[in-house]
Amino acid sequence: MKQYIGLIHKDAESDFGVSFPDFPGVVTAGKDLDDARAMAEEALAFHIEGLVEDGEVIPDPSSLEDVMADAANRDGVAILVAAKTATARAVRVNVTLPEDILAQIDAFAAAHGYSRSGFIARAAKKIIEAEAA
Repeated sequence: MKQYIGLIHKDAESDFGVSFPDFPGVVTAGKDLDDARAMAEEALAFHIEGLVEDGEVIPDPSSLEDVMADAANRDGVAILVAAKTATARAVRVNVTLPEDILAQIDAFAAAHGYSRSGFIARAAKKIIEAEAA
Protein backbone atom coordinates (compact mmCIF):
# COMPACT_ATOMS: atom_id res chain seq x y z
CA MET A 1 0.00 0.00 0.00
CA LYS A 2 1.46 3.32 -1.05
CA GLN A 3 1.73 6.16 1.42
CA TYR A 4 1.62 9.80 0.39
CA ILE A 5 2.74 12.85 2.31
CA GLY A 6 -0.07 14.97 3.65
CA LEU A 7 0.64 18.40 5.07
CA ILE A 8 -1.33 19.47 8.12
CA HIS A 9 -2.04 23.18 8.42
CA LYS A 10 -3.66 24.90 11.40
CA ASP A 11 -4.62 28.54 11.63
CA ALA A 12 -6.15 30.12 14.72
CA GLU A 13 -9.91 29.64 14.82
CA SER A 14 -9.82 26.93 12.11
CA ASP A 15 -9.94 23.17 11.80
CA PHE A 16 -6.84 21.12 10.98
CA GLY A 17 -6.46 21.24 7.20
CA VAL A 18 -4.66 18.60 5.16
CA SER A 19 -3.27 19.03 1.64
CA PHE A 20 -1.35 16.65 -0.62
CA PRO A 21 1.66 17.94 -2.58
CA ASP A 22 1.41 14.97 -4.98
CA PHE A 23 -2.24 15.84 -5.73
CA PRO A 24 -2.61 19.63 -6.03
CA GLY A 25 -6.11 20.77 -5.19
CA VAL A 26 -6.94 17.81 -2.95
CA VAL A 27 -7.64 19.23 0.50
CA THR A 28 -9.69 18.21 3.50
CA ALA A 29 -10.02 19.14 7.16
CA GLY A 30 -10.87 17.73 10.56
CA LYS A 31 -11.85 19.13 13.94
CA ASP A 32 -8.85 17.48 15.62
CA LEU A 33 -5.75 15.61 14.47
CA ASP A 34 -7.42 12.19 14.49
CA ASP A 35 -10.36 13.51 12.49
CA ALA A 36 -8.01 15.26 10.05
CA ARG A 37 -6.05 12.03 9.49
CA ALA A 38 -9.25 10.03 8.88
CA MET A 39 -10.57 12.67 6.49
CA ALA A 40 -7.20 12.72 4.70
CA GLU A 41 -7.34 8.95 4.09
CA GLU A 42 -10.89 9.26 2.77
CA ALA A 43 -10.11 12.22 0.50
CA LEU A 44 -6.99 10.54 -0.88
CA ALA A 45 -8.80 7.27 -1.60
CA PHE A 46 -11.71 9.09 -3.28
CA HIS A 47 -9.36 11.14 -5.46
CA ILE A 48 -7.24 8.16 -6.52
CA GLU A 49 -10.35 6.15 -7.38
CA GLY A 50 -11.50 9.04 -9.58
CA LEU A 51 -8.15 9.19 -11.35
CA VAL A 52 -8.25 5.45 -12.02
CA GLU A 53 -11.83 5.68 -13.29
CA ASP A 54 -10.72 8.44 -15.66
CA GLY A 55 -7.77 6.36 -16.85
CA GLU A 56 -5.21 8.78 -15.43
CA VAL A 57 -1.80 7.73 -14.15
CA ILE A 58 -1.40 7.68 -10.37
CA PRO A 59 1.85 9.41 -9.40
CA ASP A 60 4.40 7.68 -7.23
CA PRO A 61 4.68 9.23 -3.77
CA SER A 62 7.22 12.03 -3.48
CA SER A 63 9.97 11.82 -0.90
CA LEU A 64 9.87 14.03 2.17
CA GLU A 65 13.00 15.78 0.90
CA ASP A 66 11.32 16.64 -2.40
CA VAL A 67 8.16 17.89 -0.69
CA MET A 68 10.07 20.04 1.78
CA ALA A 69 12.32 21.45 -0.95
CA ASP A 70 9.30 23.56 -1.96
CA ALA A 71 9.23 26.55 0.39
CA ALA A 72 5.42 26.69 0.15
CA ASN A 73 5.22 23.33 1.94
CA ARG A 74 7.35 24.27 4.92
CA ASP A 75 4.51 25.79 6.92
CA GLY A 76 2.79 22.39 7.17
CA VAL A 77 3.54 19.38 9.33
CA ALA A 78 4.15 16.25 7.24
CA ILE A 79 2.23 13.05 7.92
CA LEU A 80 2.04 9.80 5.95
CA VAL A 81 -1.39 8.97 4.58
CA ALA A 82 -2.06 5.46 3.32
CA ALA A 83 -3.70 5.19 -0.09
CA LYS A 84 -6.41 2.72 0.91
CA THR A 85 -7.82 1.82 -2.47
CA ALA A 86 -8.43 -1.44 -4.24
CA THR A 87 -7.74 0.03 -7.64
CA ALA A 88 -5.70 -1.48 -10.40
CA ARG A 89 -2.48 0.14 -11.54
CA ALA A 90 -2.87 2.22 -14.68
CA VAL A 91 -0.78 1.04 -17.62
CA ARG A 92 0.27 3.21 -20.55
CA VAL A 93 -0.58 1.68 -23.94
CA ASN A 94 -0.11 2.73 -27.54
CA VAL A 95 -3.15 2.36 -29.80
CA THR A 96 -3.76 3.26 -33.41
CA LEU A 97 -7.05 4.94 -34.33
CA PRO A 98 -8.34 6.68 -37.43
CA GLU A 99 -7.72 10.41 -37.17
CA ASP A 100 -11.40 11.34 -37.49
CA ILE A 101 -12.42 8.92 -34.69
CA LEU A 102 -9.69 10.31 -32.45
CA ALA A 103 -10.95 13.85 -33.11
CA GLN A 104 -14.48 12.76 -32.19
CA ILE A 105 -13.23 11.09 -29.01
CA ASP A 106 -11.25 14.18 -27.99
CA ALA A 107 -14.17 16.53 -28.69
CA PHE A 108 -16.65 14.38 -26.78
CA ALA A 109 -14.25 13.83 -23.88
CA ALA A 110 -13.49 17.55 -23.57
CA ALA A 111 -17.17 18.49 -23.73
CA HIS A 112 -18.04 16.01 -20.98
CA GLY A 113 -15.10 16.53 -18.62
CA TYR A 114 -13.14 13.37 -19.46
CA SER A 115 -9.55 12.90 -20.41
CA ARG A 116 -8.97 10.91 -23.60
CA SER A 117 -7.79 7.91 -21.54
CA GLY A 118 -10.69 8.27 -19.13
CA PHE A 119 -13.23 8.32 -21.96
CA ILE A 120 -11.74 5.27 -23.71
CA ALA A 121 -11.56 3.33 -20.43
CA ARG A 122 -15.15 4.22 -19.58
CA ALA A 123 -16.43 3.34 -23.06
CA ALA A 124 -14.60 0.00 -23.01
CA LYS A 125 -15.94 -0.83 -19.54
CA LYS A 126 -19.50 0.02 -20.62
CA ILE A 127 -19.30 -2.26 -23.68
CA ILE A 128 -17.74 -5.10 -21.68
CA GLU A 129 -20.47 -4.87 -19.02
CA ALA A 130 -23.21 -4.72 -21.67
CA GLU A 131 -21.85 -7.78 -23.49
CA ALA A 132 -21.49 -9.72 -20.23
CA ALA A 133 -25.14 -9.11 -19.29
